[in-house]
Amino acid sequence: MELKRVVVTGLGALTPIGNTIPEFWEALVNGVSGAAPIKGFDTTKFKTKFACEVKNFNPEDFLDRKEARKLDPFVQYAMVSTDEAVRDSGLDFSQVDTNRVGVIWGAGIGGLKTFLDEISNFALGDGTPRYNPFFIPKMIVDIAAGHISIKYGLRGPNFSTVSACASSTNAMIDAFNYIRLGTSDIIISGGSEAIINEAGIGGFNAMHALSTRNDDPATASRPFDKDRDGFVAGEGAGTIILEELEHAKKRGAKIYAELVGGGMSADANHITAPHPQGLGAKMVMQNALNDAGLTTADIDYINVHGTSTPLGDISESRAIVDLFGDSAYKLNISSTKSMTGHLLGAAGAVEAIAAILAVKNDIVPPTINHFTDDPEFDPKLNFTFNKAQKRTIRAAQSNTFGFGGHNASVIFKKYEE
Repeated sequence: MELKRVVVTGLGALTPIGNTIPEFWEALVNGVSGAAPIKGFDTTKFKTKFACEVKNFNPEDFLDRKEARKLDPFVQYAMVSTDEAVRDSGLDFSQVDTNRVGVIWGAGIGGLKTFLDEISNFALGDGTPRYNPFFIPKMIVDIAAGHISIKYGLRGPNFSTVSACASSTNAMIDAFNYIRLGTSDIIISGGSEAIINEAGIGGFNAMHALSTRNDDPATASRPFDKDRDGFVAGEGAGTIILEELEHAKKRGAKIYAELVGGGMSADANHITAPHPQGLGAKMVMQNALNDAGLTTADIDYINVHGTSTPLGDISESRAIVDLFGDSAYKLNISSTKSMTGHLLGAAGAVEAIAAILAVKNDIVPPTINHFTDDPEFDPKLNFTFNKAQKRTIRAAQSNTFGFGGHNASVIFKKYEE
């Protein structure tokens, strides 16, 4: 069976460094940090008092007031980024077979704010179970995909993937497979997350996962720096319109890049810590390369998981050196989490967008906030520290790894006839 080719025809983003694709890309290239003191709740008693929040966002600017109140923030973010992506794609759903258009969405946690609010209200009451009738539909992870399909009348595959921080990369891989196997023409894919609240920050603080650099939030996310002390929580959404090539060409769609491969693996090591030698990371990158029919010499840029955690950054860099060999020293590597923070279930989609735009524009966004070299890292690796670099990017790989040992990786190439 001959597999179909899959291309990217629309993008949308709502992030801590930009609420649209043009804003997001400009901030990435210019090395803008999205970290700042948290405004959403009182952090007085919290170890970490900062995060990468979405800024200048009012859901009622995009959604009907009544409708917005029925949606958890993670769904609001999904709807807004998808609206931009659909407009960007030029799609007119009245002109396509919507039975062959699906939505596959990723989120790691889902409606945490809704869950927190409802349980808090119950705990403060007299024990009478007075719950909002929208409690469950607002909270469940799959509901973002449901709302998107309802808005546009899309009757193709519709579900959500949950694999912690790898969730939206897994969503893209599923979408990729449905299209290349010929069962769908278009799939709206991506991910969203909204965990910057008392439960999210408190929970990650309890795990000692977050940076506590409260005196200097803007530089707190320091992937591959000697003084990194944990990740910075982020929130937002990214949407990618994936489309079968001939379908896209027939309607005259613009094409950003071609999705050519996806890989998955498991660390089988620990619920939160990566394999110390990066075995799962190495395997997932190799699996993606095999799926794409590419070799390590074909990759010019890797948007790494690079969370700014002591163990994670080391294991991923070891995996790259081990797999790529001499080709590792010809790569550009960068962690855009240094700017956006860690968007958890949305990270894969937002970072895939960064990789797609890097391929399209031949610019590698930087890893900002590098101050001190760490002898644990191979000094010959190019981490694109502090400043974007121009170079021809034939293909870019994007890695995401999640708690539970879930690993996912996708590869985008320049589109060629």
